[in-house]
Amino acid sequence: MLKRILLLLLLSALIFGGLAANKYRQIETMKARFAIPPPPTRVAAVTATAGQWGRSLFGVGTLAAVQDVNVMSEVAGQIAAIRFESGKEVEAGDVLVTLDASVDEAELRGLQAMLQLAAVQFERAGKLQHDRALSRSQYDEADARRAEADAMVKAKQALMAKKNIRAPISGTLGIRRIDLGDYLAPGSQVVTLQALDPMFVDFRLPERYVARITKGQTVSLSVQSQPGKTYTAEVTAIDPAVDPATRMVKVRGKLPNPAHELRPGMFAEVHLQEAASDEVIAVPESAITYSPYGNSVFVIEDQQGVLKVNRRAITTGEVRVGMVAVLKGLTAGERVVAVGQNRLRNDMPVEIAPES
Repeated sequence: MLKRILLLLLLSALIFGGLAANKYRQIETMKARFAIPPPPTRVAAVTATAGQWGRSLFGVGTLAAVQDVNVMSEVAGQIAAIRFESGKEVEAGDVLVTLDASVDEAELRGLQAMLQLAAVQFERAGKLQHDRALSRSQYDEADARRAEADAMVKAKQALMAKKNIRAPISGTLGIRRIDLGDYLAPGSQVVTLQALDPMFVDFRLPERYVARITKGQTVSLSVQSQPGKTYTAEVTAIDPAVDPATRMVKVRGKLPNPAHELRPGMFAEVHLQEAASDEVIAVPESAITYSPYGNSVFVIEDQQGVLKVNRRAITTGEVRVGMVAVLKGLTAGERVVAVGQNRLRNDMPVEIAPES
């Protein structure tokens, strides 16, 4: 019986000893595997650069046409012909709409006949007055009738000319508001007409900046319809009064628009450039990690021949064309990670990817 017990104990010791030895080897293998450092993470790097950034005042504005006209009918009449298409370019003086003038033409012929008669009577009165056969007052009456008839003819011709509604300026037509056969009363709107080149940009700035605004200053602006593109305008007018409700002053700039990329009514972000400039440290906007607790970058440091990254808190300033001014936390020449910060942690080794 004792031998059996000893044999069972020996077998148990051998089994548990083998299992323990196997587990020990597994643990040692895992420890050796984790002891091997991970390969460096490849990152794109950029260098913080120092540069001069001109001072600017930021505002928001609205684009407006230099000339914006509502084409209207000056006289009453029925539309006989529409001679334009919505959205087309027209030149000043082009006929847009023709109103029916058949009654006016008949009346004009009658007035011209009266003028012809008055002219003949005046010529005859002149001969009689020369021969002393007509008094001076009768001669003056004949002259007045002729002048009156001439004025009536010219008035009718002027009225008929207004039956042809013309473009008052060169520009781009809007969507027509009339149809063939409509009756237009005086003052009826026909179509909008806007000159799109050049354009105005109207914006407002706080009253504390009034002394820093002058005519001729350069204005940089961007619109949502053309992302990444910047337009340049020049300040042409400054409102002499500050709005008492908002304590803002209105400023107007003028800019070319040959491709008609800009349209009246567009929202614009405006930077009014000043002569003074500041020295700033700038990095691409993609290099910055934004969070409610503060902004940061991953700085690449050489630690005993190994490149490692560490997160560093920074204070950011103005953003211009994808670049951010760093007010505090970086010095010129330091390298930071440009993209992929979410894969990094402090003291992680990295490898800088070659520029493509």
